Amino acid sequence: MSQIDDLQSRITSALDRISQGLEGMSGTGAGDPEEVAALRQQLDDEKTANAQLEERLKRMKEKVEEAEQASRAQRDGLAQLDADLQSLRRANQQLRDNNKALREANEAGVAEPHLINKAMLSELEGLRAARAADRAETEAVLAELTRIAKAAAADNSEDA
Repeated sequence: MSQIDDLQSRITSALDRISQGLEGMSGTGAGDPEEVAALRQQLDDEKTANAQLEERLKRMKEKVEEAEQASRAQRDGLAQLDADLQSLRRANQQLRDNNKALREANEAGVAEPHLINKAMLSELEGLRAARAADRAETEAVLAELTRIAKAAAADNSEDA
């Protein structure tokens, strides 16, 4: 972007110098009127081209800003999803550890079997939830990859 800004300022200063030169030529009466008219037409053409480039630059900056905002939103969403997944994994690990302790207590004859069954069902639910969270995470990654691929294809088609 800084190169575009640099080129834009160089074009603008060159156009200003041409304009000043033309004004100096017309003020002194020197120069061929047809040549002055041709130079003025070229100056107008360059000003039009410069305005078009400025508009294109403005649109490109807007697109970049929109893409950055979308990227930040997706990163925030993925960060939240990751935090939720980590929390779920920790809870599932704790549940598995508790179930193991319950089974060991049952083997020692201290626990009730129906409590172990309830704990096992809870562990199964936790595993199903973890699987669903992993699937959601995978889908989020695939959605991001799809968006990136479409953006790259759009950029390639614009360049062509």
